[in-house]
Amino acid sequence: MRLELAWGRLRRAWLRRFRPGYVRRMADKRQGDCPGCPHDVIDPRDLKFYRNVCGYWFRPEDDPFRWRGQLGLARAGLAEVVLFSALLLPLAVLFGAAGALVHPLFGLPTAAVAVLWLGVVWFFRDPDRTIPTDPALLLSPADGTITHIDEVDEPDFPGGRALRVSIFLSIFNVHVNRMPQTARVVGLRYFPGCFLYANHADCFARNEQLWIDLEEEGTGRPLRVKQIAGVAARRIVCWLRSGETVSAGERFGMIKFGSRTEVYVPANEAIELLVKVGDRVKGGSRALLRFRPQGAS
Repeated sequence: MRLELAWGRLRRAWLRRFRPGYVRRMADKRQGDCPGCPHDVIDPRDLKFYRNVCGYWFRPEDDPFRWRGQLGLARAGLAEVVLFSALLLPLAVLFGAAGALVHPLFGLPTAAVAVLWLGVVWFFRDPDRTIPTDPALLLSPADGTITHIDEVDEPDFPGGRALRVSIFLSIFNVHVNRMPQTARVVGLRYFPGCFLYANHADCFARNEQLWIDLEEEGTGRPLRVKQIAGVAARRIVCWLRSGETVSAGERFGMIKFGSRTEVYVPANEAIELLVKVGDRVKGGSRALLRFRPQGAS
C-alpha cells in the first residue's frame, strides 16, 4: 500500500510536469465538491484510497481507465498483481536460464515460482456474475462456505435481534464483495482488532472488521454487511460512500487473503431460507434467502 501511494505521488508529479493538458482536461471532468480537500485528485485512479471520504468523483464515461475493469481481475488488487509479477516473473526467467545454461537442478525452482505467481493472479480474479432480478431475494455478499445461520444480539436492529448468515472465504475463493440488495448506504463503521483465523470461535468479536449499514430500497428494511479480516487477510477494502444507493450484486469491496463476510437482517422478518450450513455460495449470483410479504406464512 505504501508503494502504491508513493507511485501515485510520482505519477501525479510526472503528469503535472509533462502532461499539463491532460491535468486540465481531467479537472474539467471532475464532478462534486470537496472543500479544503486534503486528497490530491487528478484522475479516477487517485480516488482508489479516498472515494468514501472525498467529495470528488468522475462519471464512468470520463474514466480513461475503466477498461481495467474488463481484465477479469479485481481493480483493487491490480497493484498487487503488478508488484508480484515484477518480482516473480524475472525470478522464474533467471532460474530457467540457470537451468538451461548451468545445470538442470538450477531450473527446478522455476515451476514453484510460476505456481506462486499463478496463485496470486488467481486470488485476485473477478469474474462477471449473472445477478438475479427478484427484489425479494437477499444475495450472497461473498463467495465461500456457509458456516453459521443463527439469531444473534444486534442492538441496532428491531427488537435487538438479527438473523446472521456467515460465510467463510478461503484463499481459493473469489474475494470481491457484492451488495446483497439494492439499498442506500446509511453508515460505515471500522473496528480495529486481532487477526485470528477466520474459523476461530472469537473472530466475530475480536478481529478487525468493517460494518456497512444499509437501508433497503422500497421497504426501508435495515441490513448490515460485515467484512471481517482473518489470519492472513490484513486489509479490508470498501469504496462505498455514505448516502449513495448501490444496486444488488454490485461490487463494493474485497478482503485480501482469507476472511469472513456476514450479512444481517431483522430477526422478525418473514423469510424463506434458501441455503444451509455447509453450502457453497457465489457472491452476487446465489440467493441466501427470500423475503416474504409481511403476514405470509
